[in-house]
Amino acid sequence: MPFIILLLLIIVHEIGHFITALLFNIEVDKIYIYPFGGVSKFNMPLNESIVKEFIILIMGPLFQMIFYLIIININYFDRYISLIGTYNYTILFFNLLPIYPLDGGKLLNILLSTKLSYRNSFNISIYISYITLLVIGIFLICNDLSLNIIVIISFLFYKISIEYKKREYIFDKFLLERYLNKYRFKRRKKVDSINKFVRGKYHIVKQGNKYYTEKAILKNKFSDKY
Repeated sequence: MPFIILLLLIIVHEIGHFITALLFNIEVDKIYIYPFGGVSKFNMPLNESIVKEFIILIMGPLFQMIFYLIIININYFDRYISLIGTYNYTILFFNLLPIYPLDGGKLLNILLSTKLSYRNSFNISIYISYITLLVIGIFLICNDLSLNIIVIISFLFYKISIEYKKREYIFDKFLLERYLNKYRFKRRKKVDSINKFVRGKYHIVKQGNKYYTEKAILKNKFSDKY
């Protein structure tokens, strides 16, 4: 029963992401279920609306909490209420840590994207993920070292490292999407480099004393590659 309860909480959490993504016509690529939580991968453009991405993100924890409130009011589970509560809040807390690829790491990136460039928000999210994992890892190792903790820390470190190594590819993908697609952003921003491009805005790029459209700058970047 403890295993079933834990698995149900994780699955319902990921169903929240899944259903919301489908409602927004976002293709769900894969859903991974791990003993400590799940990870959903979406074929979602990197230039997708920040609001839409945020809603998809928060619906996982919201579905989980709704399921938790339902299950604790079913008489059959009375004997497991304490265990269900422990599992529920442990999963919520763990999943909201600012560590990639957990929801908390993605949420951090979304919040940073509202103020910083895409490149900077992504890089800072990765650095904070490393720092958070290091601090938590040291604390847990000093207080309660176990094989499970070692496995979880190693797995998260591996996932963060993959994202770090892909950071230039991801940034180029962000720019290439803008070059190939006709996004219509209402807001405009003047910048002096493509490194300062942000989500949800169209850019005017100043180079020397001249101004260039975003399309012109991106065409110059990608015309030789594609």
